[in-house]
Amino acid sequence: MPSYAFFDDKFVPLAKAKIGVMTHAFNYGTACFEGIRGNWNKEQGQMYIFRMKEHYKRLLDSCDVLKIKLPYSIDEMCDISIELVQRCKSREDTYIRPIAYKKSEQVGVRLHKLDPGFLVFATPFGAYLDIEKGARCCIASWRRVNSDMIPIRAKINGIYVNSALAKTEAFERGFDEAIFLTQEGHVCEGSGENIFLVIDGKLVTPPPSDDILVGITRDTVIKLAKKEFGIDTIERSIDPKEIFKADECFMTGTAAHVTPIIEVEGRKVGKGSIGKTTKQLQAMYFDVILGRKKKYMGWCTPVYDVAKPR
Repeated sequence: MPSYAFFDDKFVPLAKAKIGVMTHAFNYGTACFEGIRGNWNKEQGQMYIFRMKEHYKRLLDSCDVLKIKLPYSIDEMCDISIELVQRCKSREDTYIRPIAYKKSEQVGVRLHKLDPGFLVFATPFGAYLDIEKGARCCIASWRRVNSDMIPIRAKINGIYVNSALAKTEAFERGFDEAIFLTQEGHVCEGSGENIFLVIDGKLVTPPPSDDILVGITRDTVIKLAKKEFGIDTIERSIDPKEIFKADECFMTGTAAHVTPIIEVEGRKVGKGSIGKTTKQLQAMYFDVILGRKKKYMGWCTPVYDVAKPR
């Protein structure tokens, strides 16, 4: 598969998309990003990019926090992403990564008086976690960064060191993923996923006030649960011990899709396998992102002209 990137206002071979070692974002983490899924529907011969406009709206919101003023509109960034995937001729699930960053090659901690940069690359990306067998999780010893330290609503590159520490701790302990707690000790989120419990036929998930990233997949699942299955979602703080009393538990995210959590700290969650509600939501979610549900096609952007393949 040919690899390209959109870099310095043009499409270039991925190998030529390079930044200098003095780039401010590289030295200080002054960048923000999005992760956008392109989902390959083999039967239709079509790639669907999921909720792309919502992702780019959030990117611009993150740019506001970091004082990065991009010269592109949401629609223009969507067009760039579509053309990028077309140039790469992707015929498999793909991860699209736009990054807005401080590109000035200057030393000094600040956000002001630095030039903005924008790039996008795409790469093949399969399952992040085992969506069928489920994930075995631990409670991270690292706490989630508080929103009065770094704005949690923004996807700021530098904050993901916090996630990397927790993810590697989980790996070294023999688990698949970590669960962060807030500074107050409430369940927060995974290293890159939101968390839901199924309790008495309802979904329970941490509120935005508990320092979560308000995920786009999270929002999708909340809407699908209500519209398709009549399942309400309660947003409230969750004590870690509630996980073991829940009927089911799962994670959501662009990378993770809808992944059941079957075990936490060596203890089974529910029956220790994917639960009925999680399985229903997972199946519906995949039908939606693969363009199989006409009523949700407004969330899906087709990449290829099927009648005239590129």
